[in-house]
Amino acid sequence: MQVSPARYSRSIDWLTVLLYLGLVGTGWVCIYASSYSTDVSANQLGGLSFDKLMAFNWFKQLLWIATAIVLVVVLLVVDYKAYDTLAYALYAGMILLLLVTMFVARPIAGSRSWLELGPVRLQPAEFAKFTTALAASRFMSSINLRYQDWRDQLVLAAITLLPPLLIVASNESGQALVFGALLLAYFREGMSPLILLLLAAAGSILLLALLVPKVWLFASFTLILAVVLGLNRRVMRHHLPLAVGVWLVVIGMVVGVDFFYNKVLQPHQRQRIEILINPSADPLGKGWNVTQSKIAIGSGGLLGKGFLQGTQTKFDFVPEQSTDFIFCTVGEEFGWLGSLVILGLYLTLLWRIVYVAERQKSVFGRTYGYCVASVLFFHVTVNVGMTIGLAPVVGIPLPFFSYGGSSLWSFTILLFSLLAIDAYRKQDLVR
Repeated sequence: MQVSPARYSRSIDWLTVLLYLGLVGTGWVCIYASSYSTDVSANQLGGLSFDKLMAFNWFKQLLWIATAIVLVVVLLVVDYKAYDTLAYALYAGMILLLLVTMFVARPIAGSRSWLELGPVRLQPAEFAKFTTALAASRFMSSINLRYQDWRDQLVLAAITLLPPLLIVASNESGQALVFGALLLAYFREGMSPLILLLLAAAGSILLLALLVPKVWLFASFTLILAVVLGLNRRVMRHHLPLAVGVWLVVIGMVVGVDFFYNKVLQPHQRQRIEILINPSADPLGKGWNVTQSKIAIGSGGLLGKGFLQGTQTKFDFVPEQSTDFIFCTVGEEFGWLGSLVILGLYLTLLWRIVYVAERQKSVFGRTYGYCVASVLFFHVTVNVGMTIGLAPVVGIPLPFFSYGGSSLWSFTILLFSLLAIDAYRKQDLVR
């Protein structure tokens, strides 16, 4: 059934659109502040040529924003059924593109993750989140899917894990971590919470293995096994092999941490973990970024120093301040109150996406909505955590805020493909 433009316009979730525009606009202001130069006045900017203007991140981001607005129109005009129908094809195409990138891309900072198309550089890993979310949502909306069937779980795991494995092979570990956030969407659709609990337990054990001497861990886990077997005779009689097996797996993880840490992780990745564990170990070396970021945020106080008045920003104390550490510009120039407003915008956007997801009539639309919310939640949490020293520095951009065309385009595609699906929700058949 054909929908009139006026009716379709009324079906678009305009509150989400306004939140998007607010974050993108505020992000551009912060990018301008982070790359602002006192050597070039506002009057002088008008006389600069296009080539010279392209030297400024704020100008290039303005061009990316303009192209993103065009992309928004295209996403909303495309037939909403295409997102479901072409999900697997888009996913396969992205897998091929990741393979090409791994072999063709020029190494940048040790990573082969950027494709250069003339003056434009794009990171396929950013867009892989979109295609993976589509493919996973398409699979989870299958009529014969059984969430507790191990074969279906293996297929879903393969869909989810293949892109991050290729991304890791390109030596870009930060972007690969994002795909773990999709588990939150799968949990909403009926995946056993036991899987999440096991993953959380495994993560906790690995973290303890880095912080606590191995001898203490061996003694602690052996004592726990002895207490469980001593107090619960049923476990002793019927589940002894399982209990011992779990103990062996845990001990194996503790032992394997050293191998993984020293042989698998790259030197810069080990440095990030060391700084997270002990930030004051090398404040002028490995911990410089985080130390300066916390100084910038703390110096902003309640109301901030004012727009373009940040000293940490103005004198380039914080590296990568327009990309990974853009949030410290908010903290320094707009203070605690400004940071609270930005985080409030993100929380409102996440709430709205969940609301949009819950009102979908199709499993595909609902699952995809939760995938979008999960990816955005992970990015915001880790990025802000990086700037205040609560998360390792893994190169995760702040959605709609950080400088960069790939990240802006990928998050725009994630969000507005959901809004396109939502605009036709009343016509969806429940699958």
